[in-house]
Amino acid sequence: MSVAIETPPAGGLLRAWRERRRLSQQELSNRSRVSTRHLSRVETGRAHPTPEMLLRLCDSLEVPLRERNQLLLAAGYAPRYQDHQLDDASLAVVMDGLRCLLDAHLPYPALLLDDYWDIVDANAAVDQLLAGCAPKLLEPPVNVVRVCLRPDGLAGRITNRAQWGDHLLRQVSHRADRTHDRRHYELAAEITGYLDKTEATAPPAGPVITLEIDLDGTPLRFFSTSATLSTATDAALEGLHLETFLPADEETRRRFNQG
Repeated sequence: MSVAIETPPAGGLLRAWRERRRLSQQELSNRSRVSTRHLSRVETGRAHPTPEMLLRLCDSLEVPLRERNQLLLAAGYAPRYQDHQLDDASLAVVMDGLRCLLDAHLPYPALLLDDYWDIVDANAAVDQLLAGCAPKLLEPPVNVVRVCLRPDGLAGRITNRAQWGDHLLRQVSHRADRTHDRRHYELAAEITGYLDKTEATAPPAGPVITLEIDLDGTPLRFFSTSATLSTATDAALEGLHLETFLPADEETRRRFNQG
């Protein structure tokens, strides 16, 4: 016997996103230029929104693309956003361009990560940092957050483990709050389990938080930058982010410039 899965009505989904963003109906009305009266009727199911109105409200609420498709489906409309696999031919130009950025960042490490911090691709310099990690952690999909904080990963070599771990937890928790994706909440809970709550987190010694790691007895320090595709209209591309690491001191710069 098959069991039908009931889809929540579009109005209820919309109200849930508004409450997640901690906005009143008046605040959402001001942002979207939809009257509070009509917004209230949409949320309670007494009015049926057009797809254009739904997408305007989604823009104001910063709803991720996959969840916008769910809202459209719940309202009886076709999805507007593609959600291809990253190896799909339609994404080849974008993916090739991102991989060129990875190589252009050499001799320093750079990674292309998906929405869950799984490695999509990386340049050759990343191999130096991952050397010595447990082989099972380097089996695809490789999750860089897990690799950084697990004892059989990089945790024993990251000398500011508490500080870097707090930084990673804030990033994952922030994304969980934005997406309300179960996998993000699970990853945040996993990170919390790796952190030593008795270990004091020292304030940053410089202008940015750095990754401080021991590589073959040499202390290295990096700061990182993150870039996303702000123009993505494919849900698979929306979650991608390019993480690049740059030397935070001359010793690190010399080590990588020497190859």
